[in-house]
Amino acid sequence: MSTTTAHAAPTATDVRAAAERIAPYARRTPVMHAEVDGRPLTLKLEHLQRTGAFKLRGALNALLGGEAADRVITASGGNHGLGVATAARLLGVRATVYVPESIPEAKAAPLAATGAEVVRVGEHYAVAAEAARARAEAEGVRYLHAFDDALVVAGQGTIGLEIAADAPECDTIVVAVGGGGLVAGVRLGAEGREVVGAEPEGCASMHAAMAAGHPVQTPVDSVASSALGAATLGRVPFEVLSAHPVTRALVSDAEILRAQDRLWEEFRIATEPAAAVPFAAWLAGRVPGERPCLVVCGANAEWRRAD
Repeated sequence: MSTTTAHAAPTATDVRAAAERIAPYARRTPVMHAEVDGRPLTLKLEHLQRTGAFKLRGALNALLGGEAADRVITASGGNHGLGVATAARLLGVRATVYVPESIPEAKAAPLAATGAEVVRVGEHYAVAAEAARARAEAEGVRYLHAFDDALVVAGQGTIGLEIAADAPECDTIVVAVGGGGLVAGVRLGAEGREVVGAEPEGCASMHAAMAAGHPVQTPVDSVASSALGAATLGRVPFEVLSAHPVTRALVSDAEILRAQDRLWEEFRIATEPAAAVPFAAWLAGRVPGERPCLVVCGANAEWRRAD
């Protein structure tokens, strides 16, 4: 059994295959058309996905489309681990998930409830990932990367296909960027629409990689770092984004928190900070297009309003 992930860059054909593969297990999340501050926008309500985040899509596609295995090891800041653990449970596979010690309880509790083995290691995702990969190598078990895997990227891209089909009037799709799996996948599935990758200023792995011409180590310092805290853009996403460029936007932590509040005030959507990043970019006027679709990618948040 190979313990490494798939590194060949996926294609739009792979995204379409992923959509058929995961359809029996993943929800086709709805889109909502709205107007905020006098401007039209559409929200892709991916926080209504099983597990509360988009990561289930990539996990399902990786387990269904890769080598058959009865066990998988992964590392995650929370959402990918929950996606892998849930996909594994649905498919009868045993999962071990390494997470940082700083994982929010809103992600740790449902992860434990899946029945997966959960191992807490280190302060950041990178430390947990190193430990998980070492164990996978030592035990000869498949290691499933959170974003640097062609099957995972293709699975995340099914969001783009759904938007193209369910909101064809949208000319732009905006997604939050961590390690690049979602933005690369959506770019492949967007069927010609412009894609905007929005990053926190303190977690800007895509900006850094594109500026350097290759993935580079970057700081991880943002209110959204529990979900977007990849220190380095994945090589598979980098290949996709190099061949199929996206528009890039940066937002500050203050803008992210204001957007998080506005999502609650306008729609009663309680997201984690990462899911507010596209809305933050839109509110700040950094999103082109007449009718953008913003992907609300996850709602595994600890904050709750008292009102």
